Amino acid sequence: MQPNTTPDTPEDYCGTTYAAKLLGLSVGTIQTLVEKNELQAWKTQGGHRRISMPSIREYQRKHNMLTIPTEPRDHRLRVLLVEDDAVTRELLHSYCNRSNMPVDCTAMSSGLEALIDIASIQPDVLITDLDMPGVDGFELLRALRQNPQFNRMTTLVLSALTAEEIAAKGGLTEGSIFMAKPINMDWFNGFFTAFVAGRHSQPHTQAGHKTAAVQA
Repeated sequence: MQPNTTPDTPEDYCGTTYAAKLLGLSVGTIQTLVEKNELQAWKTQGGHRRISMPSIREYQRKHNMLTIPTEPRDHRLRVLLVEDDAVTRELLHSYCNRSNMPVDCTAMSSGLEALIDIASIQPDVLITDLDMPGVDGFELLRALRQNPQFNRMTTLVLSALTAEEIAAKGGLTEGSIFMAKPINMDWFNGFFTAFVAGRHSQPHTQAGHKTAAVQA
């Protein structure tokens, strides 16, 4: 590992979870590859591992694996799902990746993971819970709001919190779409159907924020 090396931009690195998705390996295997120096990585002051994207590309070339797509990207809808509840996370992740729609979903269990990898993923849609340990959904949304890079990203918030509880924690960022838990899968399917249809009708532009408050 190279603990004292940092990249020039966030696009030069990713977290362990996203590295595992890119290479089609388990998180444990990624950690082993790092320990064997087959992937270059370092740890932040907070102890979180970041992995060099160039070293991932080199590993792919070395093992004749499919390379990471470069611009222009394909036309699949890129979705980042952030949910600490394992059952809900698997339900939504499976739906996205098994649906007939062109959706590529990356699922993560914490807001911190999302902050590490979101610049590499460049999602069209962020789906996030609010009440999570550590970096919660409120902190995640506020952090992303300060970065113009994500101004065009559509945000769907899922939560069992009441409107009063959400307001007491500072409320949602402008343009967030809200859906109350338990999740209405018919609504969820309709959301993606409409989003994909709208995206196809405007192929040369990204969908901007949508302002709505939807109760399941």
